[in-house]
Amino acid sequence: AAVPAPRPAPARAAAGPLRAERCAVSLRQVPEELRVRVRLPDGLVTEESLQADSDADSISLELRKPDGTLVSFTADFKKDVKIFRALILGELEKGQSQFQALCFVTQLHHNEIIPSEAMAKLRQKNPRAVRQAEEVRGLEQLHMDMTVNFSQGALLSPHLHNVCAEAADAIYARQEDVRVWLDRGVDSSVFEALPKTSEQAELPRCSQVGDPGKPCACRYGLSLAWYPCMLKYCHSRDRPAPYKCGIRSCRKTYSFDFYVPQKQLCLWDEDP
Repeated sequence: AAVPAPRPAPARAAAGPLRAERCAVSLRQVPEELRVRVRLPDGLVTEESLQADSDADSISLELRKPDGTLVSFTADFKKDVKIFRALILGELEKGQSQFQALCFVTQLHHNEIIPSEAMAKLRQKNPRAVRQAEEVRGLEQLHMDMTVNFSQGALLSPHLHNVCAEAADAIYARQEDVRVWLDRGVDSSVFEALPKTSEQAELPRCSQVGDPGKPCACRYGLSLAWYPCMLKYCHSRDRPAPYKCGIRSCRKTYSFDFYVPQKQLCLWDEDP
């Protein structure tokens, strides 16, 4: 049967919120992609790409910061793993390569982000509208004291191989997460300990080290400027139960501390 064309939205709703479609969505070969213009914490505007793969039960988000850094976030719901990646442009005048890649892998907890099938159904009426997060979630500081063996990383999450290919020697995790993954049956060969916490505690911050060849404690911060963190539910006289009718957006900042064998690998960490 023919599907009736949707009625045009009133003019005043042209820049309305993103919302989850209630109609059935046909299966597609490629993940759904949504491009959203978002306002960064410093007021600048960038474009963010969000993809949902219902078959793999995963979500990915990618945005470029004003300094050229490419930040990506992957949520693997099947393995309860989230992966952060930063591709940082190198400072050639300081002897760095063209770019430096970092990956941080932590547990994915329930209700951090909307499910993949809900993300796949998101649409926006006005692609030129600039979105700003409705809720700013608190800074999360993470002490990364383990590394992930890239060659074995697929045992932790099948997405790690693609996401962290450029960061094969710089994939970091936390002991507390590793303990949970080991209890779930992930092989211990996936992980390797960095210098012990007591040794790291004695190391100075990289910002306080003058010699680029000395080991130090590096800090890297990244922010997810806008992401759908919760589903909204509406009530109607015609429906006995609440139904999904939109999303709530959040912004969240993360700060990662980790050991580097030389300051040369942490030249962005300039502040004490």
